[in-house]
Amino acid sequence: MADTAPAATESTTDLNLPLETVDPKVAELADAEARRQAEKIRLIPSENYVSRAVLDATATLLTNKYSEGYPGKRYYEGQQVIDQVERLAIERAQSLFEVEHANVQPYSGSPANLAVYLAFLEPGDKVMGMALPMGGHLTHGWSVSATGKWFRPIQYDVGRETGRVDLDQVRELALAERPKLIFCGGTAIPRLIDFEGFAAIAEEVEAILCADIAHIAGLVAGGAHPSPAPHADVISTTTHKTLRGPRGAMLMSREEHASALDRAVFPGLQGGPHNHTTAAIAVALHEAATEEFRAYAHQIVSNAKALADGLIERGFDLVSGGTDNHLILVDLTNKDIGGKPAAQALDRAGIELNYNTVPYDPRKPFDPSGIRLGTPAVTTRGMTPDDMPRVAGWIDAAVEAAKREDEPALEATAAEVRDFTSAFPLPGVAA
Repeated sequence: MADTAPAATESTTDLNLPLETVDPKVAELADAEARRQAEKIRLIPSENYVSRAVLDATATLLTNKYSEGYPGKRYYEGQQVIDQVERLAIERAQSLFEVEHANVQPYSGSPANLAVYLAFLEPGDKVMGMALPMGGHLTHGWSVSATGKWFRPIQYDVGRETGRVDLDQVRELALAERPKLIFCGGTAIPRLIDFEGFAAIAEEVEAILCADIAHIAGLVAGGAHPSPAPHADVISTTTHKTLRGPRGAMLMSREEHASALDRAVFPGLQGGPHNHTTAAIAVALHEAATEEFRAYAHQIVSNAKALADGLIERGFDLVSGGTDNHLILVDLTNKDIGGKPAAQALDRAGIELNYNTVPYDPRKPFDPSGIRLGTPAVTTRGMTPDDMPRVAGWIDAAVEAAKREDEPALEATAAEVRDFTSAFPLPGVAA
């Protein structure tokens, strides 16, 4: 009988070929993004540059392994190495943040916060968080988020004149509403967060306190911001932003909440963790435990204060009058320009930030009055407080050029910025 087995065919794709050979279009776009990041002053406070070591970890073969479950309790075999990687990340998080329990599996900050809800609340329970237009986060109970649709949101504000949280108001609201979960933290808060004060309120109303430190985790790790660890039941954070790691997240807590949080992450919300990201988190935590990182965290704050001073000198109105951390929120009302056209003009001038609502903003969220900026990325790049007045001057010049619709002036500023940034090598890229 004739052999009917199909003839062996030669593979049409060599799996060992580099990206630029297999998909030159994606390689071209990645190179274009690298040039863009090199040539601009990046002031979006949630962005940063990761180290070469973090980049290397994200590109490892760890991405090939599926690992549902937790170290020692997996649903797939072959976890001998992966368990070590995850345990290492957990141990480093526990040591760095001085917490009893850490879960390094959440894919990003929003799923991490959703896991907090799943661990402690039932649909329809009350949750208290800072209102989004005041600087809070979507997942702290805002109406367009699932957290605002499935739970009963109670929102606190900041003072109209001060731009700061009034804990007396928070306490009064909490006593009246008795939420089961209270969030402190947010996405546009330029001042220190009083974790101890929030904890006292949560204890009084018998609520779980979750400190969302996604923006300031690197500052906390480096001792440039007070830590929530002695006060909060749960700490939620992303691992990028000021922590300077990969795009991931962590949940940390007291031991009594460990089981509930772990069940909420898996199997409650996720399948297998992204093991290459877990490895990169471990690397970032290792870097964050160094004296060099501690100096970096304090330099972020010094740069932000210097940039804030430079903007104030040029007549910009800063929400709360300044900053205690990495972030500056500017109300452009007195500059007679909206946040969106200002941010877009600044981008053309080589300065990257984002338009943002300000407290009690009369304008719509997609066309707000403010801009939000911060110093994590420029600090990683090597810029110092001595450079910040020049950056403030370029921001001022670009805003004025935008009002005049003066594109040549914006192009001239962009050329100056490119010349300036050329003195600061792109971090994470081999020379």
